[in-house]
Amino acid sequence: MCGMPSGKTTQASAYETDPVRPTEEDRVAASGSELIGGPIGRRALLGRSWWTPVRVIALVAIGMFALGLVQKAPCYNGAWFFGASSQYTHACYSDIPHLYQGRGFADGLVPYFDQLPGDMQYLEYPVLTGVFMEVASWLTPGSGSIQDQEQWYWMVNAGMLMACAAVIAVCVTRTHARRPWDGLLVALAPAFALTATINWDLLAVALTAAAMLMWSRGRSLAFGVLLGLATAAKLYPVLLLGPLLMLCWRAGRWRQFGTALVGAVVAWLVVNVPVMLFAFEGWSKFYTFSQERGVDFGSFWLILAQNSDDPLSTETVNTFATLLMLLCCAGVAALALTAPRRPRFAQLAFLIVAAFILTNKVYSPQYVLWLVPLAALARPKWRDFLIWQACEVAYFLGIWMYLAYTTSGDAHKGLPTDGYHWAIGVHLLGTLYLCVMVVRDILMPERDPVRSSGDDDPSGGVLDGTEDVFVLGPAARPARHAAHFEGPQVEWGRTGATGGSL
Repeated sequence: MCGMPSGKTTQASAYETDPVRPTEEDRVAASGSELIGGPIGRRALLGRSWWTPVRVIALVAIGMFALGLVQKAPCYNGAWFFGASSQYTHACYSDIPHLYQGRGFADGLVPYFDQLPGDMQYLEYPVLTGVFMEVASWLTPGSGSIQDQEQWYWMVNAGMLMACAAVIAVCVTRTHARRPWDGLLVALAPAFALTATINWDLLAVALTAAAMLMWSRGRSLAFGVLLGLATAAKLYPVLLLGPLLMLCWRAGRWRQFGTALVGAVVAWLVVNVPVMLFAFEGWSKFYTFSQERGVDFGSFWLILAQNSDDPLSTETVNTFATLLMLLCCAGVAALALTAPRRPRFAQLAFLIVAAFILTNKVYSPQYVLWLVPLAALARPKWRDFLIWQACEVAYFLGIWMYLAYTTSGDAHKGLPTDGYHWAIGVHLLGTLYLCVMVVRDILMPERDPVRSSGDDDPSGGVLDGTEDVFVLGPAARPARHAAHFEGPQVEWGRTGATGGSL
């Protein structure tokens, strides 16, 4: 048990309320700004125009989302309906139109309550996502051919998902008050635009981004409720409670964590209990399907299975994947409690979700959406973000070309198995690279773009600037600085007086 050293009052504190301009601290951002006239000058009139950062970023996000819709045009105009491999060769596949009929929405079946024909007896999605899908089906005209209806269903869902994309961009922009332009990382992320309408993941991502914003504002209950709703739409958001527990333990903020936990549990129960009580078999399908699902696309488990004469059973993979994830959780917990400076919430949130993606037995291309907002908050550095995005775009193209190869018969159009394995490797290495950069920022805070600007933990809410009450190992000692690093030396979230000038 020990206290956290106090931050020194330096000239950095005089600028704490000034917004951070990425073009002044990020070379890639400065170079990219040349496309619109160059970095902001010292005579620029900031905050005196309708074009605030939030509005600009929201419009950019909607524009990029629209470009993603255009990229799906070859499929909308026929590839979803004619030819087994054309939707893959055009890289425009989406689950949405196929599941309109495949999951009974075209026939008016009620998710979880009505049994489906075929092998999938019930809808295999969490309840809140099922509600989202059902609402979209209500808004879909029931007249015309089934192709017309599926096209309408995709467009209705696209409109609803576009609203989710705008919410994500706005929430990320407002989470770090002094760094609003970091939201452009989300708005301009190419993998975000390419994968946004493959499935319904944006609903959970939007709720998670809103939860992060609420926590940054110190609203623990609202955070918990939104995170519980996000978990009712997709399972991964519940992972954020683990890092938050460690950080609140270190800072002694038990009441706030308890409030968040209660809010999350109650919100999840409100959504799930009615379906559990009256349609338990349909409700449990998501969980049983996740457990019984074999090794699938995008994971290193698939590489092992396809290169083995005796691949591991699904049960064995489940066990090993769970053990790997638990090891990653232990590593994140150790980092939270032993780092020389208490990590930022967004950093640990990114690491825990990335660990789940890396160890899981399946990686669908839209899972990148889970990480994009967290990456923008955890490591707002354009170079590293774009390196990772390039890897994800490569994987996006790789999986569709591989499916084109496997569905084109003797023509063998696309990417063979060995090539697809390289695409998986690129995705894994890109994600690991960003994880390494985040861990380095935690161990050397002066490398952290957020802390080197004079902030502590702007996404941390009640954790921001709070003294430690419980640490392990060398955490009480001053932060270790990078060798030969030129720039401000960060002491506990502020710029040290002897380390350089702003």
